Amino acid sequence: MKVIEANDYYAMSQKAAEMIIDQVRKKPDSVLGLATGETILETYAAIVNDYQQNQTSYRHIRTFNLDEYIGLGADHPNSYHYYMNEHLFRFIDIPMSQTYIPNGLADDIPEECIRYEKLIGQCGGIDLQILGIGRNGHIGFNEPGTSFDSTTHVVELAHSTRIANSRFFSSLEEVPTHAITMGIATIMKSRQIILLASGKRKAHIMSQLLEGEVTPNIPASILKTHPNVTIIADKEALSLIGKEQRKVYVQ
Repeated sequence: MKVIEANDYYAMSQKAAEMIIDQVRKKPDSVLGLATGETILETYAAIVNDYQQNQTSYRHIRTFNLDEYIGLGADHPNSYHYYMNEHLFRFIDIPMSQTYIPNGLADDIPEECIRYEKLIGQCGGIDLQILGIGRNGHIGFNEPGTSFDSTTHVVELAHSTRIANSRFFSSLEEVPTHAITMGIATIMKSRQIILLASGKRKAHIMSQLLEGEVTPNIPASILKTHPNVTIIADKEALSLIGKEQRKVYVQ
């Protein structure tokens, strides 16, 4: 595991975008695993800017999103389908038929999980997976206690996660209680993983991640066993990391 310390959120985002763009240029038919949320917004903005300035093509790229709320359709402003279209897909040349996001309105949700997992395998697996980290250590929507062997599945969202996401809704009651998410085992099959963390709100969990043991109570801790993980975090997110751990991890 390598940790890159960025000065601030903008620098973190630029570095993440550079790594994603480099992957796309080196392997134009890459399979990318994508995330949503506030942390990655500026990363997507930098990718869009590069596309407009340099015409980096995504015509042969395929993408798989980590998760989607159950009960929200693709046209719902708080769905991750909508998020991806608004912040990335509609600005680049990727065919929409090559972008995959779980269907939160599927008639058979368990079958949708199976279908999504199979589809990732049929596309050859994920070359580069982008992750954020929740304040409780979740990756995707894999909440504390999730089995490290989990594949794409339905998860009941932790109350803390719903509270954190309620700022995007009119009220907490409107936040869905369940979601479809890639499992931890699915994420760990990715050939390369980038985890992004920004701000003082993430400092405590980043300290637990880097200084603690691997445990299902902190789902992201499993990343320490992956052979190709890069964490890009700003100074605030790494502000609680001790000196000895900095020597081990931080560049």
